[in-house]
Amino acid sequence: MIRFLAMFNTNNRRVEALGSIFKERTDELDALFNGPTVVYIDWANVIHWQDKVDWHFHLQRIKQFLDAFDQVKKVRLYCGTLEGNQRSESQVREASEKDGYEVCTKSVKLMNWSIDVSSIPVDSPEILKSFLRKSLLQKIDIETVGFLNSKLKTFNQQGVLALEEKKCNFDVEMGRDMLSDFLEKKYETFVLWSGDSDFQSPIKQLVSDGKSVVIFSMSGSVSPEIGETGVPIFGVKKIKEFICWPRELSESIRSKISAYLDSQRDPREEAPKL
Repeated sequence: MIRFLAMFNTNNRRVEALGSIFKERTDELDALFNGPTVVYIDWANVIHWQDKVDWHFHLQRIKQFLDAFDQVKKVRLYCGTLEGNQRSESQVREASEKDGYEVCTKSVKLMNWSIDVSSIPVDSPEILKSFLRKSLLQKIDIETVGFLNSKLKTFNQQGVLALEEKKCNFDVEMGRDMLSDFLEKKYETFVLWSGDSDFQSPIKQLVSDGKSVVIFSMSGSVSPEIGETGVPIFGVKKIKEFICWPRELSESIRSKISAYLDSQRDPREEAPKL
């Protein structure tokens, strides 16, 4: 495989400062981004990674970071729109118009799951079937079923009779776009921010066709099927400082950024925001 020269190069002073502080991280990605690169971000997956860390992902800063690599030519973002929700609609619009993502969106479906146990026997698993796998239910004894139903009854007494779940899956759209980008013959590296098993087949096909594939994910969030492909897996924790919410930067990192910017700044310039 031909190795292309990559480079971390940005006009964003904050990203430049972080690149200097965490040069080993940018060097690692320089080596992984081989040739013209396209990135696919499954935002619903990324949001769930926040449950495993103590910080949040910042959409604008993710794009600013990826744009610093001259080999990254396109960043596709897949995120649902909660119709009528101003914050959701604004986020999708800004991601496209302000941040420069190629956005694929569709309406989020709101699923309501009943937890009303008032009409079933205390030892009935009928309501629990919606939340537990059949194989697990078969191993749970009657006493445990009764205990769980009693907990649901407590929620019912508090006025909670159903749970709402948001659903918006983009596996089909992402697979379609990966194929489309491959057929354009413009890209050598395909970067996927998702560890879902559904992508095993397209990943294998890309590798078989001589393309590079890199997975961005959280530790423990990559399916065994993706792990079996043998493609590089880059832990997003390594780039926290580049992509987290501003207030989640530690004071020591803030100090290092300020020191770097002060060393590079013309005294007549206004200091950039961290």
